[in-house]
Amino acid sequence: MSDRATRLPAEWEPHGAVMLSWPHKDTDWAPVLDDAIDCFVEIAKAIAREETLIVVAPDVEEPRRVLDCEKLPNRILYLTVPTNDTWARDFGPITVERDGNPVICDFKFNGWGLKFPADKDNLITRAMCNAGLLRGCYSNELSFVLEGGSIESDGQGTLMTTSQCLLSPNRNGAMSRDEIEEYLKSRFGLDRVLWLDYGALEGDDTDSHIDTLARLAPNDTILYVGTDDVTDSHYDELNKMKLQLQSFVTALGQPYNLIELPLPDAVYDEDGNRLPATYANFLIMNHSILMPVYRQPQKDELAAQIIKIAFPDHQVVKIDCSVLIKQHGSLHCVTMQVPETILPI
Repeated sequence: MSDRATRLPAEWEPHGAVMLSWPHKDTDWAPVLDDAIDCFVEIAKAIAREETLIVVAPDVEEPRRVLDCEKLPNRILYLTVPTNDTWARDFGPITVERDGNPVICDFKFNGWGLKFPADKDNLITRAMCNAGLLRGCYSNELSFVLEGGSIESDGQGTLMTTSQCLLSPNRNGAMSRDEIEEYLKSRFGLDRVLWLDYGALEGDDTDSHIDTLARLAPNDTILYVGTDDVTDSHYDELNKMKLQLQSFVTALGQPYNLIELPLPDAVYDEDGNRLPATYANFLIMNHSILMPVYRQPQKDELAAQIIKIAFPDHQVVKIDCSVLIKQHGSLHCVTMQVPETILPI
């Protein structure tokens, strides 16, 4: 473990809870609300088997009614708060360690570069702190736009991100790449930032969040999405991404252990638009990996086996997220891990 004064923990380090923002009729989930709720219930059940579950919603009685019926084994913390949508990864609290103490960083969420309303979601982290749902030092970082799905940390001073997202003009357009990198280094105690310049999934509204493409894992490992199908529209971009990943080296100057995840077969919406299905959008919990699947049994199982290579001590739990990609996200996107140290006693 690093002894650096400021540190952004890796997702595979122990944590105490996972946050969900519950879907409701006033979100874009309305046309498929029942299916979305069913998916969230499955995610909630998997979380509650080993960690505290945090649920935020405009009316917490709705998720409470559903989850009470499941008789979940661990505690559930609820907070009534207005929400625009359900993508907790991108507006939820990002917790760092400073001098051994947790600091709850509240970055600005502007709807992925002003694409969608975010005024309510942008207030949720502060509301969680004000309500006592989270305890610890609150750090107002609202002058900088940053989504949790856009960054990957190894907990040892290396952060991986994509240039397409963090250099988007509608996020922090007044800042140069060097300025953004220095900001990230100062806030997260980083030694270096790995910028991924290639890779994009059709239907992705996030400008290529890293958690749809490539994920850091223990033992200097990177799991990434790839395809050998030259007829797939993603082939060229993903191949360029693969080549760039092969050029990345660890802090000690060694190549990363690269493990390729399959690209799911193309999934389309009712208008014929391709949806951003990806196996990289998994959640790392203390003992389990919650992995999205898309009703493609052979590829779903292959992806689970591959993820198990990187996380041999974890159980891989497959959850059907076919409905989530209808709103252009997946399992990691709707969750945010929370350390034990900032939970209420």
